[in-house]
Amino acid sequence: MTTETQKETLGFQTEVKQLLHLMIHSLYSNKEIFLRELISNASDAVDKLRFESVSNADLLSDDPNLRVRIGFDKDAGTITIDDNGIGMSRDEAISNLGTIAKSGTAQFLDQLSGDQKKDSQLIGQFGVGFYSAFIVADKVTVETRRAGHEEAIRWESEGTGEFTIEAIDKATRGTSITLHLKDDAQEFADNWRLRSLVSKYSDHISIPVEMLKVATPEYDEEGNVKPADENAEPTWEAVNSAKALWTRPRNEVSDEEYQEFYKHVSHDYQDALKWSHNKVEGKLEYTSLLYIPAKAPQDLWNRDMLRGLKLYVQRVFIMDDAEAFLPPYMRFVKGVVDSNDLSLNVSREILQNDNAVDSMRSALTKRVLDMLSKMAKNDPDTYQSFWDEFGNVLKEGPADDFGNKDKIAELLRFSSTHTDNAAQTESLKGYVERMAEDQDKIYYIYAENHNTAKNSPHLEVLRKKGYEVLLLSDRIDEWMMSSLREFDGKTFQDVTKGKLDIEVEESEEQKKEKEQKAEQMKPLLDRMKSVLEGKVTSVNSTDRLTNSPACLVVGEFDMGLQMRRLLEQAGQQLPESKPSLEINPDHPIVQKMDAESDEERFADMAWLLYEQATLAEGGQLDDPATFVTRMNKLIVQMSN
Repeated sequence: MTTETQKETLGFQTEVKQLLHLMIHSLYSNKEIFLRELISNASDAVDKLRFESVSNADLLSDDPNLRVRIGFDKDAGTITIDDNGIGMSRDEAISNLGTIAKSGTAQFLDQLSGDQKKDSQLIGQFGVGFYSAFIVADKVTVETRRAGHEEAIRWESEGTGEFTIEAIDKATRGTSITLHLKDDAQEFADNWRLRSLVSKYSDHISIPVEMLKVATPEYDEEGNVKPADENAEPTWEAVNSAKALWTRPRNEVSDEEYQEFYKHVSHDYQDALKWSHNKVEGKLEYTSLLYIPAKAPQDLWNRDMLRGLKLYVQRVFIMDDAEAFLPPYMRFVKGVVDSNDLSLNVSREILQNDNAVDSMRSALTKRVLDMLSKMAKNDPDTYQSFWDEFGNVLKEGPADDFGNKDKIAELLRFSSTHTDNAAQTESLKGYVERMAEDQDKIYYIYAENHNTAKNSPHLEVLRKKGYEVLLLSDRIDEWMMSSLREFDGKTFQDVTKGKLDIEVEESEEQKKEKEQKAEQMKPLLDRMKSVLEGKVTSVNSTDRLTNSPACLVVGEFDMGLQMRRLLEQAGQQLPESKPSLEINPDHPIVQKMDAESDEERFADMAWLLYEQATLAEGGQLDDPATFVTRMNKLIVQMSN
């Protein structure tokens, strides 16, 4: 029977035109992915042949050098992807190429069991990659011959709902796919374009992806170009590195190779700070290679930046920024994750939210936290350099990742009154170890800048008692602290909110004297409250001050003054809230006010105390000019 009589026209076994139209126009975000998909399928075919040849070595005897080759004809507008893998029989071609959600590899894997299944490193369970060819081609021709068979077939379709299939002569096993490019896809019939796409998407496939070597002209002694040898055999060269570094055992990879690979995946020119290379086996099987950079990128502070790991499925690149595997506060981490257990949508572009992804995200997050914990413990100087670059991003962790809040808390670094330095070098563990015997809370203060925090009146009694206070001045700090309730059994307390509840050892006489003084202060407090009506909720006597005359205090459950200002600057509408004014009864200014009979002068002094307290905690005055006038007026009166 001649090949002509064997030619048939068949319909696709699925929803045909509608589904093909969806595939071609909707499922892929950029056209160039077609090459990734077709090289991936060719790699599957080679892997399948490699596996079957274990039990039947004759399958490899005529051509043992496995490879994928890419050719193009610019004039004809075609691209050819050719492999010497397992190939397909007539029935397999009709089944695998005629059904959208069908995969020969998936069917092949179903037949395996036990150790065979583990040893078979195959992909292609997506079932639709082949049809990405129609994104760039208006006709696709497939010529294939199964290894160990004599029959070869040609499959051809324009993607309109039907295909033709016929018997042909083919000298070698494997599959050759020819794409007849659309007018708007002619750019892909280009040597440099194809090479760059192979490097981008398929660099780490374990088999060589070859293209014809570009001939370099030879010159004679006079500088003239020598005529090319028309009988010379074409030379093929590998375009990809064919080296999936993360699949190699750790003890076979040098530090230099790890650093070079980091620069490849991150496009960073500096070495990585640390890395972690792990292979996980069990319910899920995947390999991860995670890097901590040494320097922060410019867009790190943008939570909407492109972030995530490079995702591979059995060394085939799937996407650049797979953000599903790490939380946003770890957006500084670079690296790759390679698995065959992930469920992807049909375009392999968007990871579905399934248990496998959630499990991997949890494990990879813990892996990064463990890497940072070991760095902090074993190499504190290196960790400090990491903190200086990425600390503000890690501070997003307690709010982003409640389950790992305690681990993150151990990694946080703060400025504190232990040194009074602006550098954030103190850990919570170190703070707790230094706590006074009678101290049961971790105290902190948040202010606009470090100096304002360090010199705040709120710290006076705490410094007197020898209690350390964390000095917070980064914009994210107050948000971070709202998610940190306790550490090592010690609760946190903002020293600007509510009552401090610091126990002071007093004799009975001292207690009685304090009560009498408080009673004597009531008329003064009432007078000040009357003057400052509308600005404060109350005016109270306090023992938290030792050197300053007054300070502002918000309610224990109210929003901090700094956070309030930040939200208002961002245009947020907030309910009205007023602080209370606390005064130091032993301060000379307060005592002078108590004896002041001139109500106008008393009012000026009350306003000055309120305005000074506002400035001391980093606030801004509603009317600075009036403050200056009032101050000048009092100075003149005192000088007279």
